[in-house]
Amino acid sequence: MVEARPHHTVSPISEFATYLANIGKMDIDEPVLHQARRVLIDYMAALLAGADKEPATNLIQTLDEEVGIGRCSVTGHSVVALPRAAALINGTASHIVEFDDIFRDGIYHPGCPVIAAAIAACEQVGASQDTLLRSIIAGYEVSTRIAAAIQPSHYRYWHTTGTVGTFGAAAAVAVAFDLNANQAAHALATAGTFAAGLQQAFRSDAMSKPLHAGRAAEGGYLAAVSARFGVTGALDVLEGDAGFGAAMSTDVDWQRAPDGLGDHYNIAKMTVKNHGCCGHTFAAIDGALYLRDLHGFSVDDIDSIRVGTYQVALNVTGNPRHTTPFEGKFNLRYVVAHALVFGSVRLNAFDANQLSDPVIKRLVDSTELFCDPKAEEAFPEARGARVSISLKNRQMVEHYQPTRIGDPDAALSDQQLESKFVELAEECLTPGQARGLLDLLWQVGGGRPSAEIGTFIRACQASG
Repeated sequence: MVEARPHHTVSPISEFATYLANIGKMDIDEPVLHQARRVLIDYMAALLAGADKEPATNLIQTLDEEVGIGRCSVTGHSVVALPRAAALINGTASHIVEFDDIFRDGIYHPGCPVIAAAIAACEQVGASQDTLLRSIIAGYEVSTRIAAAIQPSHYRYWHTTGTVGTFGAAAAVAVAFDLNANQAAHALATAGTFAAGLQQAFRSDAMSKPLHAGRAAEGGYLAAVSARFGVTGALDVLEGDAGFGAAMSTDVDWQRAPDGLGDHYNIAKMTVKNHGCCGHTFAAIDGALYLRDLHGFSVDDIDSIRVGTYQVALNVTGNPRHTTPFEGKFNLRYVVAHALVFGSVRLNAFDANQLSDPVIKRLVDSTELFCDPKAEEAFPEARGARVSISLKNRQMVEHYQPTRIGDPDAALSDQQLESKFVELAEECLTPGQARGLLDLLWQVGGGRPSAEIGTFIRACQASG
């Protein structure tokens, strides 16, 4: 067990920066590198599935002057771009289909901002795949600790992927560019004042939510590159009286935030999404499917449904409408009903014909939501839900789902991750190409160029 560090007055940014400056020389065990490959595979799956969808496609038009030049991949479009544009577009695309990873303790999706920025930076400077893995690990380790420190109060108004993701992207780019400790500190400091992303963006039907991830990737990239060329930031931006913690959270213990850096790895504690919607709905989906499989009833047997979960889940996914794909992904009643009818919530769950399906509508209209005390008490360390289904024969069945399938305590295997990857990657590649890319990603590391991944994808798309 790793002992907690004693409390002291060293700036957390200083400790993070020292870690970033040294990770290139650290011995990192193979299990940790394997976890880095897992998150890279999971990120790439979500990216390929979202690449041809709005608002990623809108951004390619928006940034026309920065696309078609440079050396950084815009994945899924057979083009390259300047690094900030690539980070913005790829970070956005990877958050669109809601299949990206989660750090449960921080209520945070690290993969989109961290890996989008890491790949752009590594391609820009011609870094190796070993550096890419270390950049990813660094971005995850720094940003997940910041995310955990500010929750749960931060999540009342802020979208952690947009705010904390900026720190994660800056940390990843600092490693890719081999910044020294002083430069890395100023990269994080500047990232702190770039951090933004309001929750209202996904409580209304809008394209803004995935932009949070892309903007965090771009902002972190800019913060790190600026620090490389001498731009300084407020080194007390986290703990200062008017800093990140004071403005965006309550009761933050910043001295504990860097604990365990280099000793234990949060990258090994990621939730891999098993459903293509908001993660706050997953426990309810899993619980409903558990009851269906256990008792063998059909949707025609269902009279009514009650779902109890933690209040944050109700705030974010309790909306009554599911007329658009966005609304459907953030409608707890809809995704539970869809799962009961079709057995899963995958990419096609938000097609127009399924959003208007009369059987799903009947189940949605018969579903009641409430705040479950057990789930509320466990949040955010656990994401639970209680599902009760009343059948037409007057039988009532109930199950409390204490965690989500895909969470660290119910993790998807490598084989399950591979199946998810192939399914999503085939939105952009042929089955054979998807398998070839998967093989390449499992082998990432060593001195081979990081650009090999983007080159492989572009070659696949060029061949049809």
